[in-house]
Amino acid sequence: MQFTRKTSYSKSIIGLLIKLTLIAIVFFGVIFLLNKLDFPAPKKTIEKIIPNENFKIVK
Repeated sequence: MQFTRKTSYSKSIIGLLIKLTLIAIVFFGVIFLLNKLDFPAPKKTIEKIIPNENFKIVK
């Protein structure tokens, strides 16, 4: 049985670059599609009254 030594890494580098490129395309595509969605703004205004006793004066 002979052992073969793999000295060329070009195929693995090319495969890795292709995978990274596809992941980047999918990532930017999702961001683009989420940017196109128009979420409605809330119609009800939220007001909370904060009593003055919670504020402390720092000098």
